[in-house]
Amino acid sequence: MGDYLPKKLAELLLAMLAVSFIVFCALEVNVSDVAVKVLGQFSAPDQREAWLRENGYFDPFLVRYGRWLFAFVSGDWGQSTYFRDSVFHLIWPRLGATGILAGLTLLVMVPLSLLLGILAGIREGSPLDRGISIFSVLTTSIPDYASAVFLSAIFVFWLGWLPGASTMTGGFTWGEIVLPVMVLATYSTGYLARMTRASMVDVMSAPYIRTALMKGASPSRIILRHALRNALIAPVTVIMLQIPWLLSGVIVVEVFFAYKGFGTLLYEASLNSDIYLIEACAMVGVAVVVVTQLLSDLLYTWLNPRISFSSPKAAS
Repeated sequence: MGDYLPKKLAELLLAMLAVSFIVFCALEVNVSDVAVKVLGQFSAPDQREAWLRENGYFDPFLVRYGRWLFAFVSGDWGQSTYFRDSVFHLIWPRLGATGILAGLTLLVMVPLSLLLGILAGIREGSPLDRGISIFSVLTTSIPDYASAVFLSAIFVFWLGWLPGASTMTGGFTWGEIVLPVMVLATYSTGYLARMTRASMVDVMSAPYIRTALMKGASPSRIILRHALRNALIAPVTVIMLQIPWLLSGVIVVEVFFAYKGFGTLLYEASLNSDIYLIEACAMVGVAVVVVTQLLSDLLYTWLNPRISFSSPKAAS
């Protein structure tokens, strides 16, 4: 990969630095608001001034930003004003809970959507292709909150098969995780299936596929050994983008089912103006985006070795 990896890491770190500056500006540029959010709206003005002076909020803005950034990198993420606990200790259990939800969703969504997309792509224009396309459009066009209501009406109120809440108060329960996974997988499967179908149709019309067919190669051999690997390049991008979305974009689903995950934590922090918790959640979300972007590029080279990340000068 040449010098691509160090350059990519540097670009991603710069992006994280820029986002951290924006987050800090948005939440801490007005020190008076910070004091009110931390001490409460009924605190006295002299209490706020004393707290601001004690915590260095009268220092220059860039000095405060540098101190906050150093503390964050060191693992000192501050104290939650709503939960009255360390932000660092609050985030990891919630992040793990959302990781379980996201992992199960990907485990259902990825194989199903790839299978549907491949079947539709190799039979372009057939009734199967049209049926899968209609299913994909319908599932993609329905918002997650609407599908949550619809699925709850069927499996909770009508059939009575599943619980309506996923609080996990008694520990992990498979019955409580089914509905959140169904909602998230239904919303994402159609889009990924459409991407896979379009990529498969494009690859199946390539000259090297036609050449293999004329040489008498079996369709299964062509699909598995030649077409599939190249057709997966575009869907890989969508799959990698789903990971950050599943981390922070599941707020509606987690709140709807009372699931105590990262999305619910971010919602509660925003609802209660918990600035230190919001800052930490935002930075964790950015870190996940950076890691998935790097993994996406590495998967590109594995799926298609012809893709080179080295500079033109090095390649020549």
